[in-house]
Amino acid sequence: MRLVVVSAGLGVPSSTRLLGDRLAAAAAAQSPADVQVIELRDLAVEIAHTFTNGFPGRALSEAFDTVAGADGLIVVTPVFSASYSGLFKSFFDALSGTDPDVLAGKPVLVAATGGSARHSLVLDHALRPLFSHLRAVVVPTGVYAASEDWGAEGLDGRVERAAGELAALAAGLSTARPLPRRDSFEEVTPFEERLAALRPAG
Repeated sequence: MRLVVVSAGLGVPSSTRLLGDRLAAAAAAQSPADVQVIELRDLAVEIAHTFTNGFPGRALSEAFDTVAGADGLIVVTPVFSASYSGLFKSFFDALSGTDPDVLAGKPVLVAATGGSARHSLVLDHALRPLFSHLRAVVVPTGVYAASEDWGAEGLDGRVERAAGELAALAAGLSTARPLPRRDSFEEVTPFEERLAALRPAG
């Protein structure tokens, strides 16, 4: 399984990258995976040039290929002005501009970091709509980590749950129970016989 982390963190070290690494490690622990990380800050200039030149540079093109070849994505952004960062949005705008269907059907785990728990709604108000628009399959559990969440109870549980959902989707698994089996093709009752059974006796 190939997992790709897309991190829009700007600092070094970055809490955004740290959250992405924790999610990737938890997913790989549940289903063996090859994990690759794309740091968007290293691609910022090429992302900007894509909108003026009309085509991605070499490093950005390689990042697009990496995303396209992934079995699952972990996307993590810092929160700016109650939404995802401009760099994060620009990357996915440029990606979908080169191939509108690149994320269609691809499992995506959305995550974000911020200074306050009050911004946790960014997962449902910004990130989920973006990736639903791109026709990705967004896992049910998103992960938001505020400054006070690091080292506190609760974050590990959310990380494990979200990573498990991503691993299951990326591996092509389903927790749905199979539907009960009906008549097989080899044992089809003729329609006339079914009608005859409905006629009143006598």
